[in-house]
Amino acid sequence: MKEKSGFKLQDVCGTFILIAEGKENMDFSNIISMNESSKLLWESLQDKEFTVEDMAQILIENYEIAENTPLPYDVAVKDAEALAQQWKESGIIE
Repeated sequence: MKEKSGFKLQDVCGTFILIAEGKENMDFSNIISMNESSKLLWESLQDKEFTVEDMAQILIENYEIAENTPLPYDVAVKDAEALAQQWKESGIIE
């Protein structure tokens, strides 16, 4: 997966919003707000090809989830899968 070009993350009064820029995104009318963990993932994965496992690894490293502990690792992977699906449906990754 990779982020689509032309999106910029901005802090609007304490809320992180993904703004579509450029003519390639003229028809994009969604407002994408992000919480702290999705913001962390978006910023960490910019300009990179990534997988759900990459996303889960970032969550584990930043939220002190023990990788060798099955349940928390599985939770990180499930959370990453759900977020990746939301991003795909929103049209911000390909």
